[in-house]
Amino acid sequence: MRSPDTLPETGHATSEVTPESFDPRRLARELKPFYEPRTARSWIELAITLVPFIAVFGTILFAIDAGYWIALLLAPIAGLLLLRLFIIQHDCGHGAFMRRRGINDWLGRALGVLTLTPYDCWRRSHALHHAATGNLDARGFGDVDTLTVREYLEGSRWQRIFYRTYRHPVVLLGLGPAYLFLLRHRLPIGLMTAGKEYWISAMATNAVIATILGGLIWAFGIGAVSAVFFPVLLTAASMGVWLFYIQHQFEDAHWDQREDWEFHEAALAGSSYLDLPAPLRWFTGNIGIHHIHHLASRIPFYRLPEALRAHPRLAELNRFTMRQTFKPLALALWDEQQRKLVTFREAKRLAA
Repeated sequence: MRSPDTLPETGHATSEVTPESFDPRRLARELKPFYEPRTARSWIELAITLVPFIAVFGTILFAIDAGYWIALLLAPIAGLLLLRLFIIQHDCGHGAFMRRRGINDWLGRALGVLTLTPYDCWRRSHALHHAATGNLDARGFGDVDTLTVREYLEGSRWQRIFYRTYRHPVVLLGLGPAYLFLLRHRLPIGLMTAGKEYWISAMATNAVIATILGGLIWAFGIGAVSAVFFPVLLTAASMGVWLFYIQHQFEDAHWDQREDWEFHEAALAGSSYLDLPAPLRWFTGNIGIHHIHHLASRIPFYRLPEALRAHPRLAELNRFTMRQTFKPLALALWDEQQRKLVTFREAKRLAA
């Protein structure tokens, strides 16, 4: 496993703390005291996110309907609040937001209507993602698709063109999020034959979304609703995919074949700590503290900073700042020999 020391080509944060500095299993046990949700705090977090989102979205909609198009400047704020609602839905899926599973599930399903994400389908695929992060033999669920250098070089010309297109930042952060939330989530993709509950989840979510949008279009017109709905959704979607990318796609990430893979090691070493400015930490629900989240996914998002303060050395492990999150977007292939993510150019040089 490589050290996450600064490498100029990736902009990785300087740190003497490496994954080998920790005993991941012991650390997981030490994080258990932070599992307990605080019910009053959870309801407050929901209220201070949902109420402002409805208020800002409604303000923009009424203003646009009245001809005040400058109100669209508020769309990024509504998008960030929608992203925070998705983080709450995410915690519900882990059973981390409320103490009772039933409340978590029904709250998650309700929020899934706003985030355009069928809760039961997403919860299943996300659980598979957590269960197999960093496992080269279990890729394909809830991940950014990643090929090894060998797989890429052995692919056909069209397979390589498709993969290069898919990994381009414009597709990953623009077209990809739009496709994911507007189209892919309308069907239980990947779970088509896994059981009727996933079809029920997708179709029921679609039906409620259609009812709400239909009511808004009836009241305000399709032009006004579209002008508000799409910028808000795409702000949240693109920001969310950007977060997810940097959480696992960095040079010193961690991948192993199944026989060498170990859950706790992969969770800690294969997830980053994105050190964001305070306002963005709030809007993103502290999900940037991702190495702790993957090691102990039952910790509510509002207790992740508490867990980090209790283990301050983790603040230097796989740490990125905002400025350092752009160069990793060029990384695309896992080099099994060097045990790091590399660019297409580096892979070509390796092949030569």
